[in-house]
Amino acid sequence: MRPVPNSLHDEAASRLREQIFAGALAPGSFLDEAALCERLEISRTPLREALKVLVAEGLLRHEPRRGCFVAEITERDLDDLFPVIALLEGRAAHEATRRAGSADVAALEVLHERLQLCAAEGRITDYYEANYAIHEAFITLADNRWLAQVIGDLRKILRLARLQTLHAPGRMQQSLAEHLAVFAALKAHDCDAAEEAMRNHLLRQRDALRDVARNQQSRLTP
Repeated sequence: MRPVPNSLHDEAASRLREQIFAGALAPGSFLDEAALCERLEISRTPLREALKVLVAEGLLRHEPRRGCFVAEITERDLDDLFPVIALLEGRAAHEATRRAGSADVAALEVLHERLQLCAAEGRITDYYEANYAIHEAFITLADNRWLAQVIGDLRKILRLARLQTLHAPGRMQQSLAEHLAVFAALKAHDCDAAEEAMRNHLLRQRDALRDVARNQQSRLTP
């Protein structure tokens, strides 16, 4: 039997999660429970249950006798996380390719056409949305709930870094080419090629992020 969700603490966790992802709660910042209770209009009990959820997800860290802080993600974390999520999403692409039927290919065709249009018009925000929809489509098509759950958990952690890889020069066109390579492998029913192409796509994201960090550092260095 599945537990019935506690709507109060689930809603509080959702609101806090979105504030973290939006940057309204900055990495490293302390969460004042009294202030949060007032802002969210809830009591301490559901708030603390919500905080436990976010600690379990890795979005918060709890320090004994001090309280909760928004988690900070380091370069080491990114180096460790990207190879793992690359393996997992690569596997999702493999499974999606094995399962894909003509209707699935048609639906993915529409998403990739949207991605190409966003890239051609330089609409970064819309490109991110289309990119996310494509990744979600592959994960859904893979139809492996354990794989989806672990990828979803890692994605939450990666969102703490507020990744802006598409701002790296030429990255949007590279990303598009990588996505088209994955889709071409899927259409050819080549599971291994789809897995390799998706894994490469995720690892290239890490490379692009390093480039962004280097460029930002060079602008700050006199």
